[in-house]
Amino acid sequence: MSAESPMQANETTSIAPRRNPRGFAAMDPQRQREIASLGGRAAHQSGHAHEFSSEEARAAGRKRHARNGSPSAS
Repeated sequence: MSAESPMQANETTSIAPRRNPRGFAAMDPQRQREIASLGGRAAHQSGHAHEFSSEEARAAGRKRHARNGSPSAS
């Protein structure tokens, strides 16, 4: 029988090994922006991107500011 308490055993086994970022997360931020920009342009050219009208933008702003008037973290 081990001298460790069950709590100590769980703490040591529940720590996940640190991973290196892969894919998009591993890229230089400038390269990420370039790729995202290409995707946005492609969406607009194919007609799949949504473009807000002035009225839609006003409605979204009213809805956003109606919630306690405080900015969100995201």
